[in-house]
Amino acid sequence: MANTHPAERTVADLTATELLAAYAAGELSPVEATEAALRRIADADPAVNAYCLVDADRAMDQARASEKRWHRGEPAGRLDGVPTSIKDIFLTEHWPTLRGSRTIDPHQQWTADAPAVARLREHNAVFVGKTTTPELAWKGVTDSPLQGVTRNPWDPTRTAGGSSGGAAAAVALGMAPLAIGTDGGGSVRIPAAFCGIVALKATYGRIPHYPASPYGTLAHAGPMTGTVTETALMLDVLSEPDSRDWSALEPPTTSFLDGLDVGVRGLRIAISLDLGFDTPVDPDVARAITAAARVFEELGAVVEQVDPGITDPVEDFHVLWFAGAAKSVEHLTAEQRELLDPGLHEICRQGLTYSAQDYLEATNTRMLLGQRMGAFHQTYDLLLTPTVPIPAFEAGLEVPPGSPQPRWTSWTPFTYPFNMTQQPAISVPCGNTTDGLPIGLQIVGPRHADAKVLRAARAYEQTQPRLRPHTP
Repeated sequence: MANTHPAERTVADLTATELLAAYAAGELSPVEATEAALRRIADADPAVNAYCLVDADRAMDQARASEKRWHRGEPAGRLDGVPTSIKDIFLTEHWPTLRGSRTIDPHQQWTADAPAVARLREHNAVFVGKTTTPELAWKGVTDSPLQGVTRNPWDPTRTAGGSSGGAAAAVALGMAPLAIGTDGGGSVRIPAAFCGIVALKATYGRIPHYPASPYGTLAHAGPMTGTVTETALMLDVLSEPDSRDWSALEPPTTSFLDGLDVGVRGLRIAISLDLGFDTPVDPDVARAITAAARVFEELGAVVEQVDPGITDPVEDFHVLWFAGAAKSVEHLTAEQRELLDPGLHEICRQGLTYSAQDYLEATNTRMLLGQRMGAFHQTYDLLLTPTVPIPAFEAGLEVPPGSPQPRWTSWTPFTYPFNMTQQPAISVPCGNTTDGLPIGLQIVGPRHADAKVLRAARAYEQTQPRLRPHTP
């Protein structure tokens, strides 16, 4: 059973900002922090399967180098010495990137870092390992033919969500305070909600991405952390430019930490429990989101219950998503395709049935959706929704037991629309269900309003206790 009260904290439970302050004060070293993260991985990961690779020797080498810099009073980079995990979708120098797939040969040269990894390395984060993903990050839960099932840290019989489920479980259990994940339809926000952590899908292009995703401009990289402040700090680092991403935005001119604690007084905020989709929402989730809206009113925002006037774009999202999946496996032989996750194999076959006209129609729906949300945000600064309408369900399944629909999009209707519109959206913890499972509040802003989304999330976070799952 999950803990629903603040737990006693150890070094492994410190946030990145707390670690950096302790390093600066000489109260703690990166070696001690990395040793604590590695011990926590050894103790906690067997129950959840968050890591597919742990490289203790390389992590300790990085930590010792960081310790020497701190002892000289010369830290290099904004994350110097902070234990960090990398989702096994990102290219990482020296480590194989297998993407949860039996079709990728691990015995090849791994010489490149993806942009997010390169920025973390330049800022001297300590890389402890790579976290699990469903095969090619195709679905909203985390299990794969290669790496097995990733489980929820609050209740290992439940799913951690996905596709960045390993990253979310790792952060929740203190197996490194920072993680980087990907989000093409909710893949940092879904597991953040299920595991009780913070995760941001920033405005498309804010975080450079390479190689280009077969899912096109639906795909984002995103920071996954325990607190909003850490998320803002990571976004500062991850937003730095990389010439390999042709669609990246210009880097920001100010820090996302600036003004983070200004609050929400005077903002106009909409709350919609179902986006107008008539989606059934679990009563515990509905109560938590409604209570969160009251908190924003108490903080001085003007809050109105209103739907944004959109329809569920799931069929058009499927065209874009399934066609992207088909593209991602086009190079495989018939024998290799038989090694794929059966669900992935199925959507790839479906993706091949779409015409160019189908794809253009889906793109047109996407543009109209973006226009509608742009108009909505002329009136409302932010939109509050549940991140997902249900708590975490049985591990190892794509959909809850008894679901009439076979695909993960049937229970994630509040996340993928904002990949289609490229808007920033964050999931923050907003309490637990009656049986102790985390609930996520999603805060959505207009494109380029990442700082405002972070500011609102921080204002709400400061009113809530930070609850953590039991750790061994």
